[in-house]
Amino acid sequence: MAAAGVDSAAIQSGTPLKTLSAYGFFDDVPAHSPADRVLPYDLITPLFTDYAEKLRFVYVPEGKTAAYNPDEVFDLPVGSALIKTFTYPADMARPGEDLRHVETRVLARTDKGWRAYPYVWNAEMTDAVLSPLGAKLDVSWQTVSGATRTISYAVPNMNQCRSCHVKGLGRDRETTPIGPEAKHLNHDFAYADGVTNQLVKWRQAGLLTGGPDNPADAPRLARWDDPDAGLTERARAYLDINCAHCHAPDGPAHTSGLYLDSRETDPAHLGVYKRPVAAGRGSGGHDFSIDPGSPATSIIPYRMNSTDPGIMMPELGRTTIHDEGVALIRDWIAAMDE
Repeated sequence: MAAAGVDSAAIQSGTPLKTLSAYGFFDDVPAHSPADRVLPYDLITPLFTDYAEKLRFVYVPEGKTAAYNPDEVFDLPVGSALIKTFTYPADMARPGEDLRHVETRVLARTDKGWRAYPYVWNAEMTDAVLSPLGAKLDVSWQTVSGATRTISYAVPNMNQCRSCHVKGLGRDRETTPIGPEAKHLNHDFAYADGVTNQLVKWRQAGLLTGGPDNPADAPRLARWDDPDAGLTERARAYLDINCAHCHAPDGPAHTSGLYLDSRETDPAHLGVYKRPVAAGRGSGGHDFSIDPGSPATSIIPYRMNSTDPGIMMPELGRTTIHDEGVALIRDWIAAMDE
């Protein structure tokens, strides 16, 4: 039986609805007031997307639960959905205020696996409409320093959505979520009824089974901009969420030999003194993905610091450079011992 307001049958069918509101995820769509069994969440270190804020929600049908896994994305049952709205405050110095919603992506667990659907918000900010071909939208905001910034924001089409969520090789390739994993969720979140660890809350809400009773016994990554966390821990967390879904032995970039999951221990797989598999403009004329002690001659920050389609990494999901993220990776490489 579906939770009140949420159309589980539509999620399960694999046919996207024409509007975001039609799913029933929210009692108040513009305000993102969640319906029953729709739970807000966030990631300790989020994926960078052109400085957008993200409002994340998970829905699990009544009578079903996700299965905890300490090392993988949680196994959400058929009929579940992940909902993520990309939004911009008018002034980044006041996050969460005067928001302009740009797009909402729905990742639906259908009878035939996960399917990704992009929705573009209307000018009135009352609803979002299915946009299978994606869109280009002009977005402006005021930075923390008071400057005005304008970009051409790219809403991905349905194929591009899937390309970032692919896991497996050959016939085993399948679409899968990226964020809902213990290491990304294991911290406190301010819910409407109080601050609670997210792993605890998911179990209390009946959305998750399994896992340790004490969150301290579950994996946890650092927050990339936490001044109290170690430089290496912050850099590894940043590369994990921004790069490891592709740069993995079973990811789209598996042939590169560059594997950036936070659990990777082989320095060569992390890029240390690793030569690129295929030389070209993407190398910038540099010899190693990471040249310890020398960020200026390392390929990883070189590619992060570009918006040239033939050079930039990640290839999708951004049109601007994350200056602070690039600085973090440069500092990490500069601090490495040769």
